[in-house]
Amino acid sequence: MGGSFARRRGNPLPVGAIQDRLSLSFGRIASTLADDVRRGMIELPRSIPPKHFYDEVGSQLFDAICDTPEYYPTRTERVLLDAIAADVVADARPTDLIEIGSGAARKTRKLLDAMGAGRYVPIDISEGMLVASARRLLREYPWLRVHGVVADYEHPLGDLLPAFSPRHDRRLFAFLGGTLGNFDFPSSVEFLARIRRSMHDDDTFLLGIDLVKSRVVLHDAYNDAAGITAAFNRNVLTVMNRELGADFDVDAFEHVAFYRSDLEQIEMHLEARRGMRVAIPALGMRVAIAAGERIRTEISRKFTRDSADVMARAAGLRIRQWFTPENEYFALALLEPDMAVETA
Repeated sequence: MGGSFARRRGNPLPVGAIQDRLSLSFGRIASTLADDVRRGMIELPRSIPPKHFYDEVGSQLFDAICDTPEYYPTRTERVLLDAIAADVVADARPTDLIEIGSGAARKTRKLLDAMGAGRYVPIDISEGMLVASARRLLREYPWLRVHGVVADYEHPLGDLLPAFSPRHDRRLFAFLGGTLGNFDFPSSVEFLARIRRSMHDDDTFLLGIDLVKSRVVLHDAYNDAAGITAAFNRNVLTVMNRELGADFDVDAFEHVAFYRSDLEQIEMHLEARRGMRVAIPALGMRVAIAAGERIRTEISRKFTRDSADVMARAAGLRIRQWFTPENEYFALALLEPDMAVETA
């Protein structure tokens, strides 16, 4: 699974110091779109996992969402990370920073600045995004080494992570942005438990957690006035049309997002404005969708300190430090293995 980038991809990087400091390993990156759509269109209520938003257009739309005045998570986490990065690094004392779902690695610099030396291990399904961000970081940090892992982080990391000596090194895992909220409780525990099984006793895990707050603030964050979130939501239909040959009428669906206080989660749906029959040739399916019927495209769970603690402990982790800004909109939790819990 491992191997250098030069051996696997024909040496596309400039010759010199940057290439010498970059290597990649490759894991499972096959799309689950077909299986997810087949299952999600048969089951009622219908649903599609939110990871299928993120083709090139979807990623650009999400970047635009992060810049809207209504969308608080990105800027709140960035300010919080700026304030606490030095404390986290001083506590964790990492030699390696392992970022799950690294994307463009925009917030990573806060942690790298505090580290001042070591290795960065970004994990992302997009090889192009991973290599581009690695190049930028290697130019900015002459001391940095990068070992990228091109894989779907929802699957076990196994031997994809670079060689590591638990006697001499410490690793700081990071999963930022509140993305964990896209999983229901069992799935979030399963995901965290997989990370826990990759951790050694002295490793730590920095987790971004979006918190319960005013219904108005939450509603506005997922219903921006510019309509960017609506376009982002409908883009999943474009993805299915392109990749599966489907014939969804994208404009016939309305973006619907609301907060469910009983479940402490935002839900995003696409609601059909009219009845229709949709063909999905790649799956050999024809789906009848009634007027007013909804396809759920995302959940985004919101947490309290107590509910985050319950989730972490169920996965064999415990909260070592809990950081929030004054408005209590978002938290960064520094987790560590719970040595009283056995992990399989």
